[in-house]
This record gives sequence, structure tokens and C-alpha cells, in this order.
Amino acid sequence: MLKALIALVFLAMLTSLAAGAGFLLRDHSRSRRVLISLKVRVALASLLIALLLYGFYLGDLGN
Repeated sequence: MLKALIALVFLAMLTSLAAGAGFLLRDHSRSRRVLISLKVRVALASLLIALLLYGFYLGDLGN
């Protein structure tokens, strides 16, 4: 369950990265969508780190 959640958060980060790149190419710095995409990506990265630490602490992700 934890591994699936980690994979889902990682895929969400990649989706946010692709969306931000698309916004950057289409909007030419005229909108705040790139900034919002970056904020979402930073929040997802923080969640991913927290999930990884939690998984290692419980022993689900280690040896």
C-alpha cells in the first residue's frame, strides 16, 4: 500500500512538471499557472520525502 502511494505521488510530480513546462511554453510568462505548478510540485516533493522517511522508519522500505 505504501509503495503504491509513493509511486502515485511520484507520478503526480511528473504530471505537474509536464504541466508546468506546457504552461511555460504556451503562456510566455503572462500567467501565474507556472508558479502554481511549481508550488504543487514542491508540496508533492515534500509529501514524497515524508512518505519515504515514514516507510524507512517502519521498515517497509528497507531490508
